[in-house]
Amino acid sequence: MFSKLCSARKTETMKPRTARICIYPKDIQIITGKSERYSRHLIIKIKTALNKEKHQVLTIREFCTYMGIPYESIQGLITN
Repeated sequence: MFSKLCSARKTETMKPRTARICIYPKDIQIITGKSERYSRHLIIKIKTALNKEKHQVLTIREFCTYMGIPYESIQGLITN
């Protein structure tokens, strides 16, 4: 009985993993192997090229398109 109760609680508390769509300097640092400062500068450069405003975020797909990197190749590198 106790094992049934525990397994029922596990399924109730487990939430589905959500994938995020925006990219951060730390992600770019991991992908490129460059510094965090370079990564922040690159985000600004890409946002300027895409005519995004300062408050708007850069998506992973936009980053991949700009850099010419297939989305599938970096999908496993970016963690939540």
